[in-house]
Amino acid sequence: MTARTDIDSDRLIAALDARVDRREQRRAFFRDALGAMAVTGALGLASGASAQSTPTPTPTATPTPTYTDQDILNFALNLEYLEAQFYAFAANGTGLASTLLTGAGTAGTVTGGRKANLNDPIVANYAREIAQDELAHVEFLRTALGSAAIAMPTLDISATPTSAFSNAARAAGLIGQGATFDPYENDDNFLLAAYLFEDVGVTAYRGAIGGLANALIRQVASGILAAEAYHAAMIRSAVFMRGLTTPTLIDASEGISNARDGLDGQSDIDQGVRPIGDRSNIMPFDATTGLPYGRTTGQVLNIAYLNRSAVTAGGFFPAGVNGAIKSSAAN
Repeated sequence: MTARTDIDSDRLIAALDARVDRREQRRAFFRDALGAMAVTGALGLASGASAQSTPTPTPTATPTPTYTDQDILNFALNLEYLEAQFYAFAANGTGLASTLLTGAGTAGTVTGGRKANLNDPIVANYAREIAQDELAHVEFLRTALGSAAIAMPTLDISATPTSAFSNAARAAGLIGQGATFDPYENDDNFLLAAYLFEDVGVTAYRGAIGGLANALIRQVASGILAAEAYHAAMIRSAVFMRGLTTPTLIDASEGISNARDGLDGQSDIDQGVRPIGDRSNIMPFDATTGLPYGRTTGQVLNIAYLNRSAVTAGGFFPAGVNGAIKSSAAN
């Protein structure tokens, strides 16, 4: 896919500068880089390109239509809405401000979401840090897109027997028919829910960077890939460490990994946190290249919709996403 650059460069740079100014007190040493990372988080998720500079075991994807930069940013914004709302509720007990939810397309609501019962101070700190980062991503994308920003679509982050989290957990073998997986119940459940999201984000960024045409956007995408990799490493490390005394956690990570592989195609490109021989497996990668694998937009939506077919709604997005990029892949 070759993306056309429709986002005004001055507006993009101004948005980057604004994000830096607001976050300078928290991470002064990042300065310009931090604002860049906020925009790209979305870009990596948004691109449907599978082109990469080195071979990875990513399945061959059907050629993707050419989308504008605006389309790509808005696709990313859908995914950032999902992550930001989940972490905001889990960490703080409240969702995003209503002023951050308006825009083009069908405006939706959040089903479920509440403050998680986090008793481990390390896990609680992780939740608050990631919540702040994801909020920054939403704010930055909306600033960069201006009046073209999409509205938040309907999201399901609830805990019921038929919720997206429960259906994902059931597919992973974590719960049985009619049971409920509650991501807010305790530290372990929160970590497993976060693990479901974070690994998908990293693989999406990895799959996207090679297909981005604009040099500024590629630069920022590299930064956000690093930021999201830090998030994923936090979560994977926490699952692994807690799993040393509660082995069912490591088993659960393998079940979620297998479920994601069952949704995104034929190739086995996902990995849980089970140790390999005498070493941990915090960073999943291709043994040939030492690089993480990548996913296309269609594969990302297969997981978000919890459906291996080509559909336009389901799972965590019951009414679908807003914007031009809507369909999952046919697997």
